[in-house]
This record gives sequence, C-alpha cells and structure tokens, in this order.
Amino acid sequence: MRAALVMALLFLATFVANAASAFTLVIDAGHGGHDAGARGSFSNEKDINLRVALAFGRYVEKNCPDVKVIYTRKTDVFIPLHKRADIANKNKANVFISIHTNALPAGRIARGLETYTMGMRRSNEKLSAAQRENAVITYESDYKQRYEGYDPNSPESAIMFEFIHDKNMAKSVELAKLVQKNVCGTAGRPDKGVKQDVFLVLRETSMPACLIELGFITTPDEERLLNDETSVDNIARGIYNAFAKYKNDNSTGFTVPYEAKNSTEVKIPSIVPKGFNDDDKPEKPSSKPVEKAEPEEKKPQPVTRVVQPVAKAQTDDRQADLPVFKVQILASSTKLPSSSPRFKKRDDVDCYEEGGMYKYTIGASTNYNEINRMRGTLAENFPGAFVVAFRNGEKMNITEAIRMFKNKRR
Repeated sequence: MRAALVMALLFLATFVANAASAFTLVIDAGHGGHDAGARGSFSNEKDINLRVALAFGRYVEKNCPDVKVIYTRKTDVFIPLHKRADIANKNKANVFISIHTNALPAGRIARGLETYTMGMRRSNEKLSAAQRENAVITYESDYKQRYEGYDPNSPESAIMFEFIHDKNMAKSVELAKLVQKNVCGTAGRPDKGVKQDVFLVLRETSMPACLIELGFITTPDEERLLNDETSVDNIARGIYNAFAKYKNDNSTGFTVPYEAKNSTEVKIPSIVPKGFNDDDKPEKPSSKPVEKAEPEEKKPQPVTRVVQPVAKAQTDDRQADLPVFKVQILASSTKLPSSSPRFKKRDDVDCYEEGGMYKYTIGASTNYNEINRMRGTLAENFPGAFVVAFRNGEKMNITEAIRMFKNKRR
C-alpha cells in the first residue's frame, strides 16, 4: 500500500511538471525485433505499426514546430513495455500515443479502427485486446521479476492504477475520441469506437495516453489496406489531425520553432513514407490540422516567396529593421486559389513558400501585441493559427522577434 502511494505521488509530480514544460509527444510503434506482434498472410504487425508511427511523426514535425517528437523506436528493434513508458515519463511527455494492429483467431472476420484508454476490463469479456498486447512481456528476460504481482485481470490492480491516472483519464478519452473521429473520417475506416482496457504500456505512463488498433491484420482486405502507401498516409494524417486538435485545445501560448537534436543518429528503415529522411530537420509550418489539398489549377501558378510587409512597415525607415509579425492560418502542399473555401471567405490572405509548402498569413505589423490579438479573433475560423515573424523579407525565429519587439519598446 505504501509503495502504491509513493508511485501515485511520483505520477502526480510528473503531471505537475508536464503542465509547465514544452509540449512533448511520444509516439510508440508497438512490438518490434523478435516480437513480430500479430501476423497476417504476408505482413507482420510490427512493420505496419512502425510505418504508421513514422508517417504520423513526420506530419507533426512538419506542421507543429513547437512540439518535441520522441519515438520509442524508429527501427525494427525490441523495446520492453516498461521501457516505452519510461521514455515518456522521463521526457515529461504531454501525450503518449501507442500504435498497434488488431487480430482475431482463424476464421473470424472484423474491420475497423478502435482506440483504447486505460481502464478496467469488464468481467464478461473473454479475450481482450489488452491481454493479447500484454503477452509481449513474456519476450522480456526478466518479466517475472519486473512485473511480479501484477495481474491485469485483478480488480485491485485496475482500481489502483485508475486512481493514479484519474487526472489524465478525461484527457485520454478526449484524445481517443478525436483519433476515432479524424482517422475514420480521413481514411474512411469503420469506426469501432473508444474503449477502455488494462494495457501495461498505458498503465505506467503518467500523462494522457491512448492505444490505437489500426485494423485487423487477420482480415485479408484489412491487411492489404494497412500495407497500402496511400492508406497509411491517410491514417497517419488522420492521427495527426486528432493530435493537432487536442494540442490546440489543451496548450497555451504561441507556437515557437523546435529543432530536433541528434536527428542523424538513427537511420530510418525503408518502410517509411517517401521523402522521410531523418537527416532532415523539422520544418516550421502551421499547427493547423493537415487537410487534403485541393487540386492545382490547370494554369501554372507562380511560386510565391515571402510576401513583403505592408506599406506602412516598409516605408518607415525607423522600422525598417524591425520584425514584422503576421498570423499564419494554414499550410498546403499545393497553391490554393483565392476562392478556396479554406480561407473562410477572407480576401486579405497573403502567401509565402517554405520547405516545399505554401503558407498563408493574415495581417502584418511591427507590433506583436496587435498581431497576437488578431490571432485571437481568428481562432474561431482558424483554430490552428499562430504568429510568425519576418525581418527584411526573410522569416525569422519568433522568440528572437518577440525579444527584439520588447527591447525596442523599452
């Protein structure tokens, strides 16, 4: 009982620390190495999980520059369940998302996506997804010592950890619902709903967390879909949309750039999406959820570079070297026509190109406070909007730009 109280206090301390730290996302690709997970007719769960995890992470790295993305694995290696939770806890993660693939006994067919949060399994359920996933501990050489006394079927164990996770439970369910809504909508997956179960990998995390079962590898058409490049991209984009919405609803302040450290230390396997090179540094675009870009017009559009600040900011010599702040409302992989419904009938939208993406902004002023207030008014129509800065026509670090603005006012 005393040990349980100490563990609860540690979880609470981590929860408080998370609230004051930078936003960190831990993405967990289930299974790996000698643990293949569920097996289909021509593929293994571990590979599907990794491919989707890396594709999802790539979307975050390209579109949420203020988010630190950490992977429990980037290659085909075995990571014990407790190590996956340790990675999230030690990095004070704000969100933990574990990606898995479902399976059924021979002769049974099912389709669709379901997302789990930590909970107590109902006694009348026979073989739960958690029991199958938790069996991974038998691949760990010291599992009898490390997990001694833990029975996922025990009501006492479940009640203790539900108490510990009480503060995160509501947020975990919120995140899981967003995953179901966005992935099923974006990728056309049958919606099998949000569920709760006693997953070991969720049990030891101290932040909002969910486990996604992408589909059923034992159902032939589901297995083909889960190995299709376009389908994987759609699923990853749907998970990203869910994460971006969750982040925007649960974090404060403006989006600031984040540069990944030591990004060249891990080689990415060949199963990752096209264009994914771990030597690339994360881009710095919008945290607006990615949507399918509208088709390009038949007439070629000229590439638009950084749009110069408005006239009053250009003509005043005293302000020539000051940062010009703008509100970035969205980003697209293709040039959008001015009539695009994504602009919400706004006719004051400017565009610049960065990292192969078209970025769209509204407003321009050397007064950061003015632009930040504008961002607030735009939030209803553009919930992912954030402030960016330019100096002499070149995009600059927003933190440095705000510092310059504050120093100038003194």
